[in-house]
Amino acid sequence: MPKVKTHKGLLKRVKISKTGKVNHNKAGYKHLRSAKSAKRKLRLRGGSLMSTPDAKRVSKILFMRLRGRDQPRSAIRRSPTPAEKKASREAAKKKVAA
Repeated sequence: MPKVKTHKGLLKRVKISKTGKVNHNKAGYKHLRSAKSAKRKLRLRGGSLMSTPDAKRVSKILFMRLRGRDQPRSAIRRSPTPAEKKASREAAKKKVAA
């Protein structure tokens, strides 16, 4: 079975937040700026969150579990903290010893 690889081109263009939302730059800011008004360029300058259906497509390409704007935080799995990992290891040791 071949390895599952993430799409590196997409990884360079988006930033995934800690909560699993996808941030991206808006289209049309880099090209032909002289024809655009200052107000329009100001709006295009700031990034924005990806819509939920697009975030779902991105998650399939990146092979990551993501969430969109309107999905709950429970939609992503949270990694355990080092303290939680240590506690679970100690509990497993006690179980084996008993």
